[in-house]
Amino acid sequence: MLRSLLKILAQVSRFGLAALFLVTAGAKLYTFQDFVGNISNLVWTGWAWYAAVAVILAELLAAALLLVPRTVRVGGLWSAALLVGFAGYALYYVYVRHGEPLECGCFGGIIASQLGLKTALRNLALLVPAALVIFGISRKAHGSQGA
Repeated sequence: MLRSLLKILAQVSRFGLAALFLVTAGAKLYTFQDFVGNISNLVWTGWAWYAAVAVILAELLAAALLLVPRTVRVGGLWSAALLVGFAGYALYYVYVRHGEPLECGCFGGIIASQLGLKTALRNLALLVPAALVIFGISRKAHGSQGA
């Protein structure tokens, strides 16, 4: 019974994370100019457009990896790496660079969220579903035997 529950939680986490990354990437695309403006406060202005595109592509890649059965675990690992990276940068910006409170653009400006501890904690909490995906999806069920 516990194994069945783990499988269900892993699948819910898999599709939930994929949906999250699709929504955040879509929201950033919808408000692309605003997102580039937010990014320009975080990176060198000449790199803002490229950084914005890279973030959106990274999120779309995470969603795609989570949705394709053979790449679910890689998607879980990629998702975890993104979440840790985003959390780390939020903490770096506020506590190392001593940056002013800034709209992070995490949801493309559609849902307001300031870069900082709250954002970092939210991203770190999302490591729980990522771990469920990484460790809870059976290899046999997704055709990755021998890998």
